[in-house]
Amino acid sequence: MLSVGLTGGIGAGKSEVSRLLVSYGAVLIDADKIAREVVEPGTPGLAAVVDAFGPEILTADGTLDRPKLGSIVFSDADRLARLNAIVHPLVGARSRQLERAAEADAVVVHDVPLLTENNLAALYDVVVVVDASPKTQLDRLVRQRGMPESEARSRMAAQATREQRLAIADLVIDNDGPLEDLEPRVREVWTELTRRAARTARRPDAGV
Repeated sequence: MLSVGLTGGIGAGKSEVSRLLVSYGAVLIDADKIAREVVEPGTPGLAAVVDAFGPEILTADGTLDRPKLGSIVFSDADRLARLNAIVHPLVGARSRQLERAAEADAVVVHDVPLLTENNLAALYDVVVVVDASPKTQLDRLVRQRGMPESEARSRMAAQATREQRLAIADLVIDNDGPLEDLEPRVREVWTELTRRAARTARRPDAGV
């Protein structure tokens, strides 16, 4: 089994890369999805978030008010770090549980938006970075997602820089161009990942 950490800045196109990798046969473990699950009503995760940020980050029905929490943490690095310190260990534990269920020759892709920020590169056999220029990221967030430019810039600034992400990359997928250029690049990376997974599965210590 090959454990792959997939990351990229907001607006870089990581979700589309994940979709393509799954279509080729990858097992996807989506950190964002798990992060939502670990703070559902009644979970210890939600209780810890409320304790840290106050009951005002809940909606009337007791669920997490994500836009409100986002407006608090994305403009305050200390509060963002506090939130990550609560959620990340819970996400990590669930991710490891799902990974252990994968086949011996599987390519398990961990979609982790904050892989760089949380210094998680060492947890994976391979780190794949989806790369786009800050100009392209901003354009996609504003034009495609309809995000106000000030909010887009704030969210980008709260993440690692392009240079920091590229510094930890084993493989880079350039997604600075049109969507139709992306698939061939992802296919090349998939070929390399399956080659590495097969080699890992053949190791005498595989699965130990």
